[in-house]
Amino acid sequence: MNHQKKEIKYKGKVVFEKRCVSYFKRIPKEYVENEACFIFINNGEFSVRSAFQYFQFSKGHGLLAKCANFFFEADKRQHTESDYIEVIGIIFYPDIVNELFDFDISNSNHTVNFNLKKIKINHLLENFRESISILLDNPEIADEAFIGLKIKEFITLLSKTDNAPSHLDFLHSMFVLEEFNFKNAIKKNLYSNLSLSELATLTNMSLSSFKRRFKDVFNESPSKYINRKKIEKATKKIRFKENRITDICYEIGYDSIASFNRNFKKYTGVTPTQYRLDFIE
Repeated sequence: MNHQKKEIKYKGKVVFEKRCVSYFKRIPKEYVENEACFIFINNGEFSVRSAFQYFQFSKGHGLLAKCANFFFEADKRQHTESDYIEVIGIIFYPDIVNELFDFDISNSNHTVNFNLKKIKINHLLENFRESISILLDNPEIADEAFIGLKIKEFITLLSKTDNAPSHLDFLHSMFVLEEFNFKNAIKKNLYSNLSLSELATLTNMSLSSFKRRFKDVFNESPSKYINRKKIEKATKKIRFKENRITDICYEIGYDSIASFNRNFKKYTGVTPTQYRLDFIE
């Protein structure tokens, strides 16, 4: 299994979808339009990483996400080729919800202090998930009027779950991103194995703009600063022989032992193994 997808559109836009994928390392959120979404987990486990939030998900939980950049991550090393992740997504857009509810979400100023939120699936949300799963398997029964009603039903359920003052306030808050501090975002993801391009994506910047901003904030190039910080953390952990060097390598965000050894020797002058021996002696 590589990638299977079913979807239902409303006014030409995907509003319900079911995706089934094999385990992967990391994939970005695919939609870039101004939108919000909710994701039910049908099968498997994965994590979600944004600029300053990190959540782990499995069946029984859902993800409520604004129109922010984020990544789905799954540890493919712990799974076989037959293992898979299946999710159902509901996507909503400002123009569609304004039409369905006959209001203008810009009339609200309600905000919430998150861009991503992990939600426990209650009985009502589970019933809705099952109804959408049936709909995706039988798209011929869904005309636009029926799809519109299902979108309204779901937004009603979500606004109650999120304890929003009203549908209008809930929807407005979903399209207003919470601002984040650049420096804190870097520190939050410092020991991940994100590439510079992926870090730039999380901070909503082009790679060139990200590098300039990084140097302005940290007075050092991204590669030099990040590798130095990772090796500094590694030297502290290597001093304890119960910490396996391989585990340290992945914990601080390197993809391979070879790259970890190379950078460790570059910054310390010796290999991780020799560093440990020298320290113990």
